[in-house]
Amino acid sequence: MNDKITAPAVIARKGGAKIKMVTAYDAPTARIADRAGADIILVGDSMGNVVLGRPDTLSVTVDDMIHHTAAVATASPRAMVLGDMPWLSYHSSTDETVTTAGRLVRQGGAEAVKLEGGRKRIRMIRAILDAEIPVMSHLGLTPQSVHAMGGYRVQGKDAAVAHELISDAIALADAGVFAIVLEGVPDTVAALITRQVPVPTVGIGAGPSCDGQVLVFHDVLGLHDGHIAKFVRQYARLADVAVEALGRFFADVESGAFPSDAETYHMSAEAAQMLLDLEQAGDDWGRFRGDHLLADDVMDR
Repeated sequence: MNDKITAPAVIARKGGAKIKMVTAYDAPTARIADRAGADIILVGDSMGNVVLGRPDTLSVTVDDMIHHTAAVATASPRAMVLGDMPWLSYHSSTDETVTTAGRLVRQGGAEAVKLEGGRKRIRMIRAILDAEIPVMSHLGLTPQSVHAMGGYRVQGKDAAVAHELISDAIALADAGVFAIVLEGVPDTVAALITRQVPVPTVGIGAGPSCDGQVLVFHDVLGLHDGHIAKFVRQYARLADVAVEALGRFFADVESGAFPSDAETYHMSAEAAQMLLDLEQAGDDWGRFRGDHLLADDVMDR
C-alpha cells in the first residue's frame, strides 16, 4: 500500500481494482485525499471554477497550474500527482506543448500531465511522450471546449458522435497515453470504449463500467453551494459544518468567551507587576527600544 503510484502502475490496473481519482489544489487537500486512499490526485484546471470563482476554466494560466501543482506536490503523496494542461498551452506548437508539460513537471512537481481532445491532439501527445512525460487524455465533455460545444452538454448521445469518440479513444491509446478520462458520455459509450482500449478509463459522468472514477474534491465533500451536476454524489456537507463552526467562533468572540485563560499566553507575575508599576508611574514608554522590554532596564530605574 506504500508503493508510489506511477503510470505503469495505473496501466496495470486495467480491468482490475478500480482506480480512485480526485482533484486537489493545495497541500492540505492533497494530504486528505492521500490519507483517504486516492490513487491519482488531479490538479485540475477546474480550480478556475472551484477555487478562483471564475465561470469556466478558460482563464486558468500555466502559471496558475504550476503554482497549485507545486502546492499539491509538497504533500509528497503516495498518489500520482497529475497536472492539467490549461487551454491554449498545447494547441499551437509541439515546442510550446513540451515546454508547458516540462514546466508542470520541473516547477510544479507533476508526475504526469492531462490534456483534452482526441485525434487532433495526437501530435502534441507524442511530443510530450518523447520527452518522457506520461500523458492522460480526456474525451467527451471537455470543459475547455465549452464554447464550441455550446455549453456543458453530454457528448456521444448520437451514434455518429459516439463512433468518433470510440475512434478517438483507440487512437489515443495507440499513441501511448496511460489512461483516458471519459466525461459526460452515455454509459453505453463509456463501456464500449473501456472494452476497446488496452489502457484504463476513468469516468466522470460516464457510468459504472469505467476502470476508475474521478470527482472534484469540493463536490464530494459539499464545500460549496453552487450547481451540483447529476453525476456528483455528495458524501458530506462540510460547507454547512464550517459555517456552523465559524458561527460559534464569532459568537464566542462577541461574548468574550474566546479566548479562555487556557488559550492565552502569560508572563510571570513579577514581570507583569513591573509593567503595571511603570504604567501607574506614568513611565515614558518611548525610551525603550528594540523588540523586548528588558527586566534589567526596569530594575536599573
